[in-house]
Order: sequence, then C-alpha cells, then structure tokens
Amino acid sequence: MLGSLVLAFLWAGYPEAHANPKLVIPAILAVAGTLDTMRCLRLKWSFYHGGVILLLYMDIMAIAMILFLLLYPYDGSLL
Repeated sequence: MLGSLVLAFLWAGYPEAHANPKLVIPAILAVAGTLDTMRCLRLKWSFYHGGVILLLYMDIMAIAMILFLLLYPYDGSLL
C-alpha cells in the first residue's frame, strides 16, 4: 500500500502538477491491497479487528491521495 503511494508521488512529479495517466496502476494496486486487508476482518470484535479497521482507514487515505494526484492536473479550475 505505501509502495503504491510512494510510486504515485514519484510518477506525479509532486509538488508540481503533472498529468500522468500511469497513476492508474498504483491506484488499482492500492485498491487491490485494501481488498486483501478486508479479508482479515472477523465477525466478532477484538483488538485484532480494531487493528485491521485502523489499517483499512490508512488504506483509504492512501487511495484518496493517489486519486488526488491522478485527477488534480486535469482540473483546470484548481490551478
């Protein structure tokens, strides 16, 4: 997951806004990692279940950042 985020930062040319459609690859990998993390959830709550929930929140924040890096350069009103 964090590897996808680092790759997205490198390919996006952060902090300059560069349009790069290759950022779809880290986005897909991040979503696949999140789905894999979701498999670890259990039905009964425990501290393990709470830890997995925290990891899912981290995955969602990383996906949001990757999608921001992907879509931000294409929006002319924000530049």
